[in-house]
Amino acid sequence: MEIIDRPAPPTGLRRLLWRLPIRLYRLGLGPLLGRRVMLLTHTGRVSGLPRQAVIEVVQKDADGCVAASGFGPRADWYRNIMANPDVTLQIGGERVQATAAPVPTAEGGEIMARYAPRHPAAARRLCKLMGFAVDGGVEDYRQVGHHIPFVRFTPRPPSRTA
Repeated sequence: MEIIDRPAPPTGLRRLLWRLPIRLYRLGLGPLLGRRVMLLTHTGRVSGLPRQAVIEVVQKDADGCVAASGFGPRADWYRNIMANPDVTLQIGGERVQATAAPVPTAEGGEIMARYAPRHPAAARRLCKLMGFAVDGGVEDYRQVGHHIPFVRFTPRPPSRTA
């Protein structure tokens, strides 16, 4: 694994293109994107206003789901949820209240090492997009996973109103 060039989060036209899936969710077409993509609604760390991002679910298990911040800790959604971890997720047509927490670096490496063989083409594209050159071996992906912040979203029980 080699770090070629870590890109900054997209701006301008690239940002508009990255945000197109949000419009699909707003139009009720989120289920068309499948269960590997989720709409994350979070609170802006400065504005306090609701913000949204569409991110890939890289792992789903009994404890919730995990996503990676491909643009690293500089991504706005990542910085926002680190400031306020109470979020809403929409995967397909299902909405869930959740709490976000960073995944330890070693566990992130293991998550990436398991993700790559399940989705080899996506893993190669993601690594290239994030500025990593990989040879396709599991150890390369494990090293990439050590450089990417992963977040676990744990569902919260529904609140009861009296």
